[in-house]
Formats: sequence, structure tokens, C-alpha cells
Amino acid sequence: MFSSAIKGVGHYVPSRVITNEYLTQFMDTSHDWIVERTGIHERRFFTEGVDTVSNMGTKAAQMACERANITIDQIDLIIFATLSPDYFFPGPGVLVQRELKLKNIPALDIRQQCAGFLYGLSIADQYIKTGLYKTVLLIGSEIQSNMMELSNRGRNTAVIFGDGAGALVIQRAEDESKVLSTHVYADGTNAEELYMPNPGSSRATRLTNEMLTDGSLLPVMNGQAVFKEATTKMPAAVLEALEHNGFTTEDLDLLIPHQANLRIAQMVQKQLGLRNDQVFNNIQKYGNTTAASIPIALSEAWEQGLVKKGGLIAFTAFGSGFVWGSALVRF
Repeated sequence: MFSSAIKGVGHYVPSRVITNEYLTQFMDTSHDWIVERTGIHERRFFTEGVDTVSNMGTKAAQMACERANITIDQIDLIIFATLSPDYFFPGPGVLVQRELKLKNIPALDIRQQCAGFLYGLSIADQYIKTGLYKTVLLIGSEIQSNMMELSNRGRNTAVIFGDGAGALVIQRAEDESKVLSTHVYADGTNAEELYMPNPGSSRATRLTNEMLTDGSLLPVMNGQAVFKEATTKMPAAVLEALEHNGFTTEDLDLLIPHQANLRIAQMVQKQLGLRNDQVFNNIQKYGNTTAASIPIALSEAWEQGLVKKGGLIAFTAFGSGFVWGSALVRF
């Protein structure tokens, strides 16, 4: 049985910066109101004709490959996590494959929303452990700004989400650096507390004129329910990963939580008893980029010198489904 290791990280964010002040033109809100409730100061929105979910993922992937010191043709498998694909079908995995000029390797698209990165990491880890693949490219990429409505009606979600992409190169481990374990879960009991029902295949007509005006094309979120579940499930998942590998929170060098809401991350930190220097957050700059949030944060933490050789780093996420989990990695 082999082990897998994260060898390279990369990210890409659109150039268009959207401040909280900009949003006040379209809805009754303020910079202070948004910061108090979410911690977000600004986010990135894509530019039509420049950015797509797949090409942002490709740019992040190219950076990750350069940092891993591998050539593109070494990639054996592409795993692409997103809730906002370029097309209804096919998925963006094959579009990245085309942009990277790779042929005949498999491309797997997964939809686990905010936990998409963790699910993808778990899948990559298992493929490498069995010996089937040596080098896996994992991408999380989202364009969510055009799913939101900049209005009072859409305010609860419009102030939170942003666009961006992150990528990892995961290879067969050659030393003590390795993915120690992954732990992923789901419970669909309360799936409709955070979902986007339309346009959906359960209706005779997927898209109607009424949907364009009545708000039923907007995401639906019960913020209180999500907060309660996330602040319970995420710290429990981190503790599970640590205990599974014989560690405690004192051994942890860095926790990179899914960047859903700074208040959630702070509550997770408090429940785990972690110091400020043990937790990395960048939601202040990018908002919630869903499947891209952890790899973007990991890439920035790496750039800032916070990801050190031998460091013990945990990831945790919670999202629509509900889906959640954790991973523990020795870098």
C-alpha cells in the first residue's frame, strides 16, 4: 500500500475586486454590517470573456505543477470539484484536460460543494494508495457571482460568495511527507437548508418565465441552521483526524478551514482551543469560494511561508448537502 503527498499548490483569482462599498449601491447594507456578520471585506468577481470555471482551474493547475516541479504530461488523473460548471454537461474536467493538451487520461467531476476539495483529496489519496495512479491533479474552481442577485432580496448570499480557483498536485509519497488520513461524511436530512432548487430536472419545465422574476433561481440558505451545524461538525472532524493519527491540537501547526464565514472559523478555532497562529483565514479578501476556498488558502499560506517541511496541517469543511469532513497532512 502506497501513501500520497501534496507536492504542489496553486491558485488563481479574477482581477475584478468587489468591495463591500460597491455592494451598497445595490442593496441596503454597509461595510460594517457585512464585516460584522461574515468577516468579508472584498471578493473577486469573474470577467465575462476572460474567466471561466475551467480556465481558472487550468491556471491554478499550471501554477501547482510548476511548484511541484513536474511536467503536465505526468498527470494520470484529473479530479475537478465545483458546483458551478461551465456547462450543464460535460463537466469542466475534460475542458481542463483539453486546455492542458492531455489525452486519454480520466477526468472525474465531483459535486460536494464546500466540501468538494476534501472529497477530492480523499479520492486522490485512495487512487494513489492502490497504486493505480502516481500523479493526480485536484482542482476546485467556482464562478458564483452570476448566481447571486445584487439586491435586497438576494443580499444574504450575495455578500458572501466569490469566484476563484485552487489546485493541488498529489503524488505517491517518497518520504515522511504524506496525507495521513481523510474523513468525509454526508447527511441529507436537511439538504434544503442550503440549496439552489432551480432550474431543476424534477419539474416538467426546468426553466419558466416566472422563475426569471420571482426569485426562485436564487440560492436558498438558512444561515442559522448552517452556522449551528458547521460549528459542530467541523471541530469534531478535526478532532477525529487528530485522534485517528495519535495527535492532539497542541501538535497542530496549522488549521486551514473552509472559508465559509469568518465567524464560523473563529468559533471552530475557539472550540478547538487553537492559537491565532495555528489558523489561516483569507475569507476577508475572497469571500466564500466554495470548492476553491481551501486550496486557495493553502496556496497563499504556502506563499507566506506558513507551510513548512514536516509541518502538521489539518483541513476541515462543511457545506450544502450537508457534507463535511477533515484531512490531516504531514508536509
